[in-house]
Amino acid sequence: MSLKLNPQEHQTLWDAAKQEQPSVISADELATTLPMPASLGCGGNQEIELQPGVELCLFDRTYHHKTTVSIHESPHLVQFMVYLTGTADSGDFVYQNADRGYIGGSGIQRPLQTCFPQGQRLTGVNIHLQPQLLFQLFGNVDGALPPELQPLVPGADQLQRVLSPRTTAAIRSVVRQMMNCPFAGGTKRLYLQGKVLELMTLQLQTVGLPDDPCRVLKPETMAQVQQAAAVLRSHLENPPGQTTLARQVGVSDRTLRRGFRQVFGTTVLGYLTEQRLTLAELLLRDTEMTVTEVAHRCGCSNPGHFAGAFRRRFGITPRQCALGMLSQGDD
Repeated sequence: MSLKLNPQEHQTLWDAAKQEQPSVISADELATTLPMPASLGCGGNQEIELQPGVELCLFDRTYHHKTTVSIHESPHLVQFMVYLTGTADSGDFVYQNADRGYIGGSGIQRPLQTCFPQGQRLTGVNIHLQPQLLFQLFGNVDGALPPELQPLVPGADQLQRVLSPRTTAAIRSVVRQMMNCPFAGGTKRLYLQGKVLELMTLQLQTVGLPDDPCRVLKPETMAQVQQAAAVLRSHLENPPGQTTLARQVGVSDRTLRRGFRQVFGTTVLGYLTEQRLTLAELLLRDTEMTVTEVAHRCGCSNPGHFAGAFRRRFGITPRQCALGMLSQGDD
């Protein structure tokens, strides 16, 4: 069974859940826990207003069915998001999992559909900021933003820019600290405010910037780069070559290379390798496939090369992964 919901249907389910299971306000009156609609899954969101214009959401949700939620074209705040577990697939817009986060700039967000797989536990943090806060917090004496933050404000076209920073061990550590904050009340608010700034800094550091900070990718080029990434994810066993891929999505080789550096902080081959290894870890943990079968399924014809790349990426061998050993950086 699968569900497809438009924005109104999705919001109606959450509003009904508030009536059936009233939200819970923490003892220090800082956080509000909203239970997930029972018809969708279990778990919920913990929402905190850290200061005027800064909203923090700590989420822990599991969808009972494959669920696709559509979003209409609409104004968008500045957003930083990290998944510790689970995936959210928005096709050629953005793909999020434990290895790839999300940075969304302000401006007009184009229509999109996000698919949440059945049974996956989604945990992580979601931060929304009013765009004027960027200038208040990070603007220089002339009121201008530093180059690394300029993609977060819209250009003359008013369209949103989207980035897909790699989720490093340092980022995961900060997210876990936020989700397991040991403080309460005003101390908790101050602690989380600091962690939000730290998380934003770490995510921005992983994004590859173009040589010329003024040469930010156009929204349509961003979409073409994301489309190319989606093509690679759907053809891990036999992906197209870089030139073919560039032609397929309608950009030049150079633009594709620069786009992957800026959006994903890596090369086209680096992104393909990462996606292959991410799938390999999932298959080794959740199926009965052998290491050799997994290697071939992920497009790696040489099991020895596959084992070496897997160990460099996760700190353990494929066989250790299949036996349940945690990867480096896992709790």
